Amino acid sequence: MKRITVLLVEDHTVVRQGLRNLIELEDDFEVVGEAHTGREAVVQVKKLHPDVVLMDIAMPLLNGLEATRQMLKANPATKVLMLSAHSDDAYVKNATESGAMGFLLKQATAHDVCLAIREIHKGKKFFSPIISRRQERIHPLAHDRAGGFTEKAAPLTSREMEVLQLIAEGKANKETAAELGIGMKTVEKHREHVMQKLDIHDTAGLTRYAISAGIIESSVQLTIV
Repeated sequence: MKRITVLLVEDHTVVRQGLRNLIELEDDFEVVGEAHTGREAVVQVKKLHPDVVLMDIAMPLLNGLEATRQMLKANPATKVLMLSAHSDDAYVKNATESGAMGFLLKQATAHDVCLAIREIHKGKKFFSPIISRRQERIHPLAHDRAGGFTEKAAPLTSREMEVLQLIAEGKANKETAAELGIGMKTVEKHREHVMQKLDIHDTAGLTRYAISAGIIESSVQLTIV
């Protein structure tokens, strides 16, 4: 029997090890790699071509949403199952729009984790039961009220998403340029475009947006006032 290959992407070591222990109890799963940042996950997908990526949304340097877009572009056959401590409609909406096939809360049972992996490997969508029940009751357009990407906003490019995350994490333009391997003027131009597209014109506003969209966790940036 060919086993389902899984890549684990989680910046908290204890959580990542717990997921590995859980998954390795199943005969039809094989953990082929681990990553602790979204950027590392993209590299691992290109190298390992896993069947399923089990990934946290909020991670340093490159969040799970943008990592999902980049890894699916590199390897469309890979299926992504997103993990989050938050069940907000905006998180779920943004995850599915990025290409994720499923969305699980971190308090999910071991049974649901394994079932979700098997289902999305078959090409089916899977959501935590509480999210599935809520999705059946609400109109899709209601998601936008929770702070997600609205239809009116021009979509951010991959590079703009990366710049937005680093700004929200408190990185200065010089640090952002070094992290992304681009020039300062390019960073400034991307920053300007992000502000124009989102109609947000200060760092505090961009940080609040990044938190509401699930790009960073609320604990990442505490110094903005």
